[in-house]
Amino acid sequence: MTEMTEATRATGVLASNRPSGGDADTGAGDGAEAGRWDLEAIRAQFPILSREVNGHPLAYLDNAASSQQPLRVLNRVERYLREQHANVHRGVHQLSAEATEAYEDARRSVAAHAGTADPAEIVFTRGTTEAVNLVASSWGDAFVGAGDGIVLTKMEHHSNLVPWQLLADRTGCDLHFVDVTPGGTLDLDDFDRLLEKRPRLVACTHVSNSLGTLNPVREIVDRAHAAGALTLIDGAQAAPHMLTDVAGIGCDFYAFSSHKMCGPTGVGALWARRELLAEMPPYQGGGEMISEVRLEGSSWAQVPHKFEAGTPNISGVVGFGEAARFLADLGPEAIASHENTLKSAALNRLGEIEGLHLYGPREGRTAVFSFTYGDIHPHDLSTILDQRGIAIRAGHHCNQPLMDHYGISATARASFYFYNSPEEIDALCDGLAMAAEVFGGIA
Repeated sequence: MTEMTEATRATGVLASNRPSGGDADTGAGDGAEAGRWDLEAIRAQFPILSREVNGHPLAYLDNAASSQQPLRVLNRVERYLREQHANVHRGVHQLSAEATEAYEDARRSVAAHAGTADPAEIVFTRGTTEAVNLVASSWGDAFVGAGDGIVLTKMEHHSNLVPWQLLADRTGCDLHFVDVTPGGTLDLDDFDRLLEKRPRLVACTHVSNSLGTLNPVREIVDRAHAAGALTLIDGAQAAPHMLTDVAGIGCDFYAFSSHKMCGPTGVGALWARRELLAEMPPYQGGGEMISEVRLEGSSWAQVPHKFEAGTPNISGVVGFGEAARFLADLGPEAIASHENTLKSAALNRLGEIEGLHLYGPREGRTAVFSFTYGDIHPHDLSTILDQRGIAIRAGHHCNQPLMDHYGISATARASFYFYNSPEEIDALCDGLAMAAEVFGGIA
């Protein structure tokens, strides 16, 4: 069993494969047949990985921001646009029926990835950000009042922080934050102290987008429920790397995005327990989310359509569903095994570089590496690496409170996915050595 598999089981993540089903546009083999991880074949499915940047082979190490899309997803979206495009749920003609089936088939595939047997528990959104805003606006406005508590953590992405700040402005509720240890993990003793305040909700990231920390979400959820709180898990950085067992985790809400898991941008999903969705008021009003409209008032459609007002991003959803099937066909254990190999190699190589400070834990983490390198500004590092075709992220990564916690303004971040190679780790380290030379050494 791989290190990631052990970690994912410990945190309530299902690491075994599930049948993908659905209207898959399979194309060529997926490169992981019979348990064999054929990296060359897998990379060949991503056209962008074959291009050069500034005269060098592209080493794309910005996957925590957005992953690349395989031919299988690109072809499925193109086929929808060329042959099946129409509005969904509203027409009785053939094209509308085909578009509706493709849209709802995607919902079934995304539900399978999330680990729910009920596709109606999947609400399509514009991404993790809108999914969290939906909960904060719909559930929050209806069930949170002045003096109620919301527990967050100091490692939350702004998408799982700002919506709750807005809720606090509207309702007068109080926000509390779990501290982060020097090693980059959550301080669970501090969490227990905050639970004594009997909060209404605990909202926590599954995997930190800056530290790579894999949080013990099952334990967090169990403790929160014992204190009477509901739970929301930000799965934006976890869903791309593992099949998410929401039943095993036991949470009440789970949010994730398509564009970090080989799908199109501008689409994502909120999973929520059906009974919660049923009692929550609509997030937006308009077409599609209604049952009946009169001048005097309206009634609402059943979930999940109650939360999907207007014409949705149909092609994006179709691509999202194909991406979920693609990942299921590759196999979560095979993905985890390859990513663990990259993680271990990167930890060792980066750890050998004098003057490089790596943030986050060594154990219980994913292949996301945020670091500072001497007194070279992260933006300068990113610019120099880009000259060698190496794409990394530099900045606060929508984690400004976490940067403040460490007393820094920014880090450089290299994040790996299943299509990355060990040679790209070498390229990264060689690029860092060149940056040191450009700046005359590391102070």
